[in-house]
Amino acid sequence: MAAPVPVPATPLLAVEGLRLAATASGIPVPLLEGVSLTVGRGESVAIVGESGSGKSLTMRAATGLLPDGVEVTGGTVRLDGTDLLALPPRERAALRGHRVSLLLQDPFTMLHPQLTCGQQIADGLRPDSSTPHGRRARRGAVRAEVVRRLAEVGLEAAVADRHPHELSGGMRQRVAAAAALAGDPDLLIADEPTTALDAANQRAVLDLLGALRARRSMGLVLVTHDLRAAFSACDRVYVLYAGQILEQGPADRLHSDPGHPYTAALLAAEPSLTERYAELPALPGSVPPPGSRGPGCPFADRCPHTAEACRTAPLLAVPVPGAPQDPPHLTACLRAAELGPGLAPVRRAVVEPGGEEEANPEPAPEQAALHVRGLHRVFRSPAGDHTALHEVDLTVRRGQIVALAGESGSGKTTLARIAAGLESADRGTCVVGGVPLTAGRRPTTAERRRLASRVQIVFQDPYSSLNPLRDVGATLREALTATRGRLSRAEADAEVARLLDQVRLPASYARRRPAALSGGERQRVAVARALAARPELLICDEAVAALDVSVQAQLLSLLGQLRDSEGFAVLFITHDLAVVRQLADRAVVMHRGRVVEQGPAARVLDRPEHPWTRRMLDGHLTP
Repeated sequence: MAAPVPVPATPLLAVEGLRLAATASGIPVPLLEGVSLTVGRGESVAIVGESGSGKSLTMRAATGLLPDGVEVTGGTVRLDGTDLLALPPRERAALRGHRVSLLLQDPFTMLHPQLTCGQQIADGLRPDSSTPHGRRARRGAVRAEVVRRLAEVGLEAAVADRHPHELSGGMRQRVAAAAALAGDPDLLIADEPTTALDAANQRAVLDLLGALRARRSMGLVLVTHDLRAAFSACDRVYVLYAGQILEQGPADRLHSDPGHPYTAALLAAEPSLTERYAELPALPGSVPPPGSRGPGCPFADRCPHTAEACRTAPLLAVPVPGAPQDPPHLTACLRAAELGPGLAPVRRAVVEPGGEEEANPEPAPEQAALHVRGLHRVFRSPAGDHTALHEVDLTVRRGQIVALAGESGSGKTTLARIAAGLESADRGTCVVGGVPLTAGRRPTTAERRRLASRVQIVFQDPYSSLNPLRDVGATLREALTATRGRLSRAEADAEVARLLDQVRLPASYARRRPAALSGGERQRVAVARALAARPELLICDEAVAALDVSVQAQLLSLLGQLRDSEGFAVLFITHDLAVVRQLADRAVVMHRGRVVEQGPAARVLDRPEHPWTRRMLDGHLTP
């Protein structure tokens, strides 16, 4: 990362004392309480914090896209000196896309499913007086510009003619980035732009945004829960919690010497690419909901260093003791000077699994949790055939955690769906928990029922994998009935309580609906639903990718503990190699539908043999 940019005297964006409140109930409930930040031309600034901290709301206020029921109750948001909050809605809307642009986390939110990718990029282009006259000439010039914009984000010209549903998640995110940048904005607000991307594409997108920022003197705000992205790509970082800024300063200083216990706790929960820890220190509890925050530090109830004064003293930003102040490094911790380096939780490195099972004979197909040989899958369409899997061989032993890593579109999810009985292979052998799956056809209903007791899958998005109309108890009872047959209500309720206890949730959560749960709690319910079948193989498809780093640490520890206590195997699909280091016994690397390398996780990460594995490691974000 380049040397920190000094805080600008006349910033491009200046947010001062911003206050937001939820007003739907008729009684204002504070959401943001006096947030102030600046972004200069050509500067990159990150806003980090857990879900519910107010990161996205802060930036949506700057674009005039606040959700219904949320109002500004104080403060200003100035762009080049103009108070955006004072502008009429039509004038504020006219700035979006050209002066200020927003890149959202979910590309499906930004991209129209019925328009081609090229049409959506073309819609955002600035009118250019140099465009040739004549309809055909104009079409050709626009097409050439769309192709150039796609190339900027690493996509081929053919993508212009494809629809969003024809692309992988990573490719959709890059198309969304091209569309957001089409208007050449002065300020780009990127809200979780790398969440769905593998390591190589994460770095490519962040490098692209950085290059465009420098070339155009464009301001960049990165809203993210990915600390590696924030600290590797940005000049300054603001740490937001429960609607208030707890720490701010140059990225390198916050990373090496955090001045607030919350920042230190987030950093400690981040898995490492080079070391495995006995357990990642996970933050207890969650961000307090709006309306329940006291007068003092909002982090006091979760902080291991809380004193009585922390709960009552007003929150004030003061210089971090001993830190250089050009640019300023400020903390809102009342005890920062007293605690000093003692802020950070202790992490204990452990000896990693060395692949001792490699010396044992490979189990017979029916004895393995998953046995795959020569698996081949081709998707056919009028646009052409796509080989998703090419002669894939893979074995997951009982009780083993195997990480399946690779870029977007490498075939990881296709392999998982075949193993779960959701798709069929064209040819090859797949045996799951002793149940053979026939290539060329999907499993019958009877086969699928039998398979459900052997394999279960936990999906990436905890917000769409649970029925919003059912409470947790009903969801778990349905899973129990589907896999174990009819139970009495008393038996089912006892099993629901046991499943919730397994994933460290209170039995009272059985009466809650998904809307009342955090993302991490929803994902725990998804794991509990999978455990209802007592599976031999649990497939986790990017199950922690969308979670805050503190919640991710909790889920990784939980999966390891459940594997040890229940004895099931785990096929863990991920693009995060640090997660592979922390969790997996064995690593399998895929590239363009092929397994290119596999072995003990420590060996694959420390001594990679295939160029693609080395490229993935080189692309891993490092602050």
